[in-house]
Amino acid sequence: MDNNDPRKAVIVVALVAVVCSSLVSAAVVLLRPMHLNNQLLERSRNIMQLTGLIEPGQTREDANMLALFKNLDVRMVDIDNGAFDESIDPNTFDQRRAAGDPRFGVAVPADQDLAKLGTRSRFAPVYLVWDGSELRRIILPIRGAGMWSMLYGYLALEADMNTVAAASFYEQTETPGLGDQITRSDWLAKWRGRKVFDDLGDPVFAVGPGRIAPDSPAALHRVDALTGATITGDAVTSLLHYWLGPHGFQPLLNQLREQPPTQAATVTTGNS
Repeated sequence: MDNNDPRKAVIVVALVAVVCSSLVSAAVVLLRPMHLNNQLLERSRNIMQLTGLIEPGQTREDANMLALFKNLDVRMVDIDNGAFDESIDPNTFDQRRAAGDPRFGVAVPADQDLAKLGTRSRFAPVYLVWDGSELRRIILPIRGAGMWSMLYGYLALEADMNTVAAASFYEQTETPGLGDQITRSDWLAKWRGRKVFDDLGDPVFAVGPGRIAPDSPAALHRVDALTGATITGDAVTSLLHYWLGPHGFQPLLNQLREQPPTQAATVTTGNS
């Protein structure tokens, strides 16, 4: 074919496009296991800090952290009825993607959508932490709309299913220096010991208003407001009320109080 033939240029461009797309596809396939492993490692760090099995802020080598995480008692829960479901693998289930999947997604009624989710997954992985044969903590995934972004975190409750053991927010893009204060370890440490339900079983834990005196009656259910971040603080309150409410994990927590779970065959039960 003559070099001046325009068809030659079209063929060359097409061949380059095919080669490049093949290389990109191959790279995605080859790098996917690494990407998934990094996601698992990041999730393990976030969750292990809430278990009480390692000291706050303590660092572990990646392999050791993953080993501890993989030994946790993780179970899938059907949020609607509060029952565990063994038909779904919690290690591969993508809760975010499931929220938009007709097979797994559930529309949140507008009058209950305190977290402004629109839809949520019917299923969620929860983590049970044991001390010998006694349940020590349960760790629940939580999320909800903040001022500018979706807030993703975990809430750890003591075995009474009411007392906060620990909490974290691992993903958000709130205003730097204001809304992003929800990730501050010193503020989150103040959550510990707070009760999330009142005597009637209704979710009442809240952020603010203002500074909460440690010896005041309000300190039972409230933590200090975030300076200059009232909207984000209110969003945290709202998302907690949703996830601890009847359309969230309340059915599960009620069931666990009435019928405590039994320990899985092999789980991590203490510091190592």
